[in-house]
Amino acid sequence: MEIYKEFRFEAAHRLPNVPPGHKCHRLHGHSFRVAIHVEGPVGDDSGWVVDFAELTAAWQPLHRILDHNYLNEVPGLENPTSEVLARYIWRQLKSRLPGLSRVVVRETCTSGCIYRGEHESS
Repeated sequence: MEIYKEFRFEAAHRLPNVPPGHKCHRLHGHSFRVAIHVEGPVGDDSGWVVDFAELTAAWQPLHRILDHNYLNEVPGLENPTSEVLARYIWRQLKSRLPGLSRVVVRETCTSGCIYRGEHESS
């Protein structure tokens, strides 16, 4: 079974590796939406995979780092594409959420990224 919880944060960024004329090369912001998915068996006593409060608790330190900040200044997010951001979030959460199965980052209502931990050693 897989569950998820969605979170939001506001942040500015620019993509330094696109051509100077590209619109994303300029400083701009997004209302990011992030869905954290956790997979596992449903507990016999609890009736759930994991308490949604555990997902919220795991997300809170990241929210403090990302919300209302300039993502390019966050170590590891110097080129903060949706793909890089999804992988960054995965790496921050994996040790706190052992059943983590995917991270979905939406930077607009029509564009985003799904990361399932590809190429991660743990």
